[in-house]
Amino acid sequence: MVTAEGKEMISIIRTVRPVIEEMLSAQEELEIRVHTLENGATVIDCGVSVRGSYRAGALYVQACLGGLATTEIMIESIGGIPFPFLHLTIQHPVIACLGSQKAGWIIKTPSCRAMASGPARALALQSKSTYRAIGYGDTADEGVLALEADTLPDADTAQYIAEKCGIDVSRLTLLVAPIRSLVGSVQISGRIVTMVMHTLEEAGYDLSKVRHAAGSSPIAPIKKDMMEAMGTTNDCNIYYGSVCLTTEGYDPVFETLPSTTSPDYGKPFYSLFRDAGYDFLGIDSRLAFSPAEITINDCTTGDVRHFGKRNSEVLLTSFGVQ
Repeated sequence: MVTAEGKEMISIIRTVRPVIEEMLSAQEELEIRVHTLENGATVIDCGVSVRGSYRAGALYVQACLGGLATTEIMIESIGGIPFPFLHLTIQHPVIACLGSQKAGWIIKTPSCRAMASGPARALALQSKSTYRAIGYGDTADEGVLALEADTLPDADTAQYIAEKCGIDVSRLTLLVAPIRSLVGSVQISGRIVTMVMHTLEEAGYDLSKVRHAAGSSPIAPIKKDMMEAMGTTNDCNIYYGSVCLTTEGYDPVFETLPSTTSPDYGKPFYSLFRDAGYDFLGIDSRLAFSPAEITINDCTTGDVRHFGKRNSEVLLTSFGVQ
């Protein structure tokens, strides 16, 4: 796309296309299922009625980030116990994280309620304040959106989304995964860098100073209960997630980014949520958007600073390791 000033800007609708093409062409290998709704919209089930896979989860994360990330899943140790970890590097982190992956759109229709991420947010400008802050928007005749939901969207929901994006519904692709699925676990871990970028956005930090970003986080075990799954997936990032940013200059706000700075630090997220009467407002908002640790490389001076720490004890408690 080209801005009003004539400056060419990357299009996340274009860069995500190879990710979607792989998912469409390898659904059996990925253990996902592709549906075409009666109005022509494409729905990719990544965990509602299918198993999904680690590779499908990695592709889901890449799609949420507009195709501007590389992902790798490796086995690492937490307190001497092996678990899968997601590692990612992100190109154009402001656009990829805030312009695409940020769950900035809540879909509400009579048949669907879902948190929405992905490149099509930039077509609908959801939310407008974020796109104003980062100076980004996109134009295209197709769209890709990822829904965190327990059920697949129907044709009416797809039509609603397409209209908001200003595209024909037959050109819309929707990825769907519930939080209590393998892909759901992977995609929450894949938000580790976006959590930090969101906090920096809220703090009024000059996001143009973020040059490069990378992160890693454990992948939570699958839980049957949705609330428990929400807790374990968030705990992966809060208590063991790592973020590395390369920035132009240093800012004291970086010291506030790790989860250790929250007054609610030290208990599994589900326990805090339960104790708060299942009211998110009863939990310090900083905890939910904080990694365990962060390393900042100021490329103008070469200085490197590290804040926070990983906490295997709380995370293994959250997992319910026996």
